[in-house]
Amino acid sequence: MNTRRPFGTTWWGREWIDALETRAGLDSNRLARGRAYARSGAVLSLDVGPGHVTALVTGTRPSPYDVNVTLRTFGDAEWERVLDVVSSRIAHAAALLDGELPPALVADVAAAGLSLLPVAGDVRPHCSCPDDADPCKHAAAVCFLVADLLDNDPFELLLLRGRTRDEILTALRARRSGGSVGAVAAPPDADDVDAREAYARAVAPLPDLPLPPSRPGRPTLLVGSPPTGSVALADLTALAADAAARAVDLLTGTGDGGLTLTYDEDLARRAAALLGTPKIDRLAKRAGIPARMLSRRAEAWARGGRGALGILDDTWAPDDADVAEAVAVLGGGAHVWRNQVSDASDSRQLRLGRDGLWYPLRRTGGAWKLAGPGNADPRAALTEPAS
Repeated sequence: MNTRRPFGTTWWGREWIDALETRAGLDSNRLARGRAYARSGAVLSLDVGPGHVTALVTGTRPSPYDVNVTLRTFGDAEWERVLDVVSSRIAHAAALLDGELPPALVADVAAAGLSLLPVAGDVRPHCSCPDDADPCKHAAAVCFLVADLLDNDPFELLLLRGRTRDEILTALRARRSGGSVGAVAAPPDADDVDAREAYARAVAPLPDLPLPPSRPGRPTLLVGSPPTGSVALADLTALAADAAARAVDLLTGTGDGGLTLTYDEDLARRAAALLGTPKIDRLAKRAGIPARMLSRRAEAWARGGRGALGILDDTWAPDDADVAEAVAVLGGGAHVWRNQVSDASDSRQLRLGRDGLWYPLRRTGGAWKLAGPGNADPRAALTEPAS
């Protein structure tokens, strides 16, 4: 057994621990002892009910101690505010049913004046042991193990605030139907329907799959952010918009969605959309490369995608016959190094990419800069106006 295992594998499980340690007003030194006790396997059983956790915990005596940890439950009016928040966005209820507790839901409940996670005075531990500390190590161990239950099912957190999963779902269905909570019947158990009978029922033909959109839609508005980490909402929104555009390419067959790109290629692709804006500097910083270098690579991608980007760094040795025409185009004194052909003044250059296209470059500020798109004809590549 890993005696140093952490508690809370989800963000809300970790937030439960953080709330106990920093906001619930419990003795932090006692909590630390409870952490070690929980790891030792001393907690024999754990049960969660509306507003309370009960457990049996071994100690120095032959029989285990009874532990009861209560959490302040919400009143009916407070639950109405919570349900207003959950029902206001279909994504909130969908996430809960999928075993997730979205940060936006916690933030929206907080905006309604309530905290799903415990704050000072919410948690009241009690143990049958003779230790009168608040909490004793037995109760503290139980508090830590609650994080495991929350990881498995975020509805357990709502149960600790006073309502069961079925009660919450029934209330949400009533809101959607416009009726009262009492008028909504609970769903029948799956065992009430015979599988063979259900299979034999005549059903309408499945509809055809809808055609994909001709263009990507706008990402939904993101509210709130994970409580830990350094992810910014603007970055998430940009990535969502980019993913939508790539998905449309795949669905419509107009591209592969960039799934075959390398990391460097995808970075240049993303940077190309930011040319001329301060955002490219931020992207360069996050990628750990100089902004000037990223701009150069972004410009290459904008000129000719993967092929244009490749000629910036990739040197290779084509056959002499392949470069002869480029030498003739650049005139007397032109010199060749591998796939690069430069004029006598060393101010213009043609580079042959592995895609079979010639790319024109100009020397600017002591460095070669891509001057136009690629072309199979070196003369056309050199004379074609820059796009």
